Amino acid sequence: MLIHNQLSNHQERQIVCIRHKMASGKPKKKNPRLASGRKRARQDVKLNAANTSLRSKYRTAVKNVEKAVLAGDKTKATELFAKMQAVVDTIADKGIFHKNKAARDKSRLSSKVKALALA
Repeated sequence: MLIHNQLSNHQERQIVCIRHKMASGKPKKKNPRLASGRKRARQDVKLNAANTSLRSKYRTAVKNVEKAVLAGDKTKATELFAKMQAVVDTIADKGIFHKNKAARDKSRLSSKVKALALA
């Protein structure tokens, strides 16, 4: 291994370049040239905002049911579970989350709500 004093100018520049790339984080996005590319970029911003909002809605619905189950509130848990199912199905249909993930989440929460009702 070379000691810092033994590095050539080229090697030093490479190290500085690598450090700079690592420090900057994400690579800079280029502006599209074609009109279709620019339109696509505009659409992506809107779609990203919509998907982020729906993803948040999904997580909030699941979290609310889990909180009600932990609190031991049977009526609130069953009520929130019914609302959560509608939200989860809608978001799975739109493809924001995979349908299997939605089914898995519904199944797990359903078993928790049922266990709470029996207790």
